[in-house]
Amino acid sequence: MAGDRDCSESLRTAVLDAAGESRPLQLLGHGSKAFYGRESVGDPLSLAEHSGIISYEPTELVITARGGTPLKEIEDALREKGQMLPFEPPQFDGKGTIGGAIASGLSGPRRPWGGAPRDLLLGMKLLDGRGQILRFGGQVMKNVAGYDLSRLMAGAMGTLGVLLEVSIKVLPKPPQEHTLMLSAGDCSVTWPLLHKMLIEGIPVTASYSQGEQHKLRVACSPQRVKQIVQRYAVEAVDDQDAFWRALRDQQLDYFKQKDPLWRLSIPPAANIDDEEQMLCEWSGGLRWLFSQRPGSEIRTLVEKVGGHAILFRNGDRSGEIFHPLHPRLADLQIGLKQVFDPEGIFNPGRHYPDY
Repeated sequence: MAGDRDCSESLRTAVLDAAGESRPLQLLGHGSKAFYGRESVGDPLSLAEHSGIISYEPTELVITARGGTPLKEIEDALREKGQMLPFEPPQFDGKGTIGGAIASGLSGPRRPWGGAPRDLLLGMKLLDGRGQILRFGGQVMKNVAGYDLSRLMAGAMGTLGVLLEVSIKVLPKPPQEHTLMLSAGDCSVTWPLLHKMLIEGIPVTASYSQGEQHKLRVACSPQRVKQIVQRYAVEAVDDQDAFWRALRDQQLDYFKQKDPLWRLSIPPAANIDDEEQMLCEWSGGLRWLFSQRPGSEIRTLVEKVGGHAILFRNGDRSGEIFHPLHPRLADLQIGLKQVFDPEGIFNPGRHYPDY
């Protein structure tokens, strides 16, 4: 623990020095999500050495780790006990950290059925812009009382503080998962079938649609798979673990395009009038779109169906990356920034240009 204290103190000293000079800091783990958000500015503050699992209680379904701990290290420890991170965080180049996963708020294919990072975050230790070390939440679900401030950090892109430690709820890993191929056809044909399967309790843990190809991942026994195949006229396919990992980490051929990539979050059943072909996950709730169209046009398109759009990668990072906020929400965001980081040193402008 002495090494942990030394690392925390060195980070605290760096923050105090930067705050005293109003000098911006760029928070970095291993850089796996450096492409995400607006362009980073400031002196690099590496969190990679602040690493390691602090405690893991399989019977309590909770793991606590330092922010710089690689996701692979955490997942290896969980796998030994037959458990997993329910939000299936993407690793992209394989160097993702748990702090980066929480700060980005990104989830993988299991997210609609396993939960989002903010839903699974039980507590944390945070280094704020005044050099104070703050603790929020705890290590059990019922320990959270009042305002759950730890959840503010999920998706904050490091703009509110340094995530020193996080406590995450984990879940048992399904003993078996299988992949089903739905009949070829456009989404208007296959999505009603998918939604029917969900309503009827089929244990779906991931979905994929692109062009006329549609796949589902289900967690059940081989006997149950046979029943599903017969009932819904779908096809079971083998050895698809690599496919779902590639989808999680955006390693499929679809993601190798060079145009700007947009992340659209919309109601699953919504129809979007578009000319480009999308890749869809989360039963249609998450859609990936490569497009050269203006961001204002894409955002207007998704707003009509009650959604929002994020420029995920490949575009102009000096402009509006995240969906514009309602003025009242923007005021709340700025107010939180002033409370946690009064000198504005943490990742300024990474989230929105106003803070």
